[in-house]
Amino acid sequence: MYKHIALLVRQEGMSHEEFVDYWQNNHTPIAKDIEGVVRYQQVLPTEPEHAEFDGIAELYFETLDELHEALGSPGSRDYDPTKEVATEAREDVNNFLAIEQRPRFIGEEKVWKEEADSTDGLYKHSAFLVRQEGMSHEEFRDYWESNHSPLAKDIEGVVRYHTVYPTDPEHAEFDGVAELYFETLEDLHEALGSEGSRDYDPTKEVAAKAREDVNNFLAVEERPRLIGQEQVVKSEE
Repeated sequence: MYKHIALLVRQEGMSHEEFVDYWQNNHTPIAKDIEGVVRYQQVLPTEPEHAEFDGIAELYFETLDELHEALGSPGSRDYDPTKEVATEAREDVNNFLAIEQRPRFIGEEKVWKEEADSTDGLYKHSAFLVRQEGMSHEEFRDYWESNHSPLAKDIEGVVRYHTVYPTDPEHAEFDGVAELYFETLEDLHEALGSEGSRDYDPTKEVAAKAREDVNNFLAVEERPRLIGQEQVVKSEE
């Protein structure tokens, strides 16, 4: 499955509450019906005052061609869609988003672990990964898949673990996205820290090993992340 991940930042002068109200009541009814979208989900920060973004919007497509036609390619932030609903959604983002401060990522998702049938209502840690200086994207991906992901999927409390690989690494804003899901916020914080504790020190065995391992391939300070609760708005799967 191909997905478009948009890290949302509200416009200047708008409160987080006003942003969420507009996003959910005005924009979401349009976005979920964009041509080609088979799944649409949102992540709302559990602690907006500490979050690096106001939310995450994730749109899934069966094919990469359908995604590009609706939402543009990685190298075309200011795209001009031809489909009716996609055009309406593109125009509407100007009403509540700071467009130039909204990183986005187009990639293909891989599911490593799924002990929960649905992600709806789960607490999610989304890490937007940047490789260390001197490492190629291919070297980064090989280490991530072969060394880190086998650890990360078994972090205590993780019920789902997904990775997202850029379809066009040359133009992507990140080298990948790691998504870890938990049943409770307490489980997430114990394993991965809170919004205000980027340099955390987990006490669980596997979580501690995974935390140490990130120093082998990630530029940690350049890695945005968001802790939030996921809402599945549309699912045709």
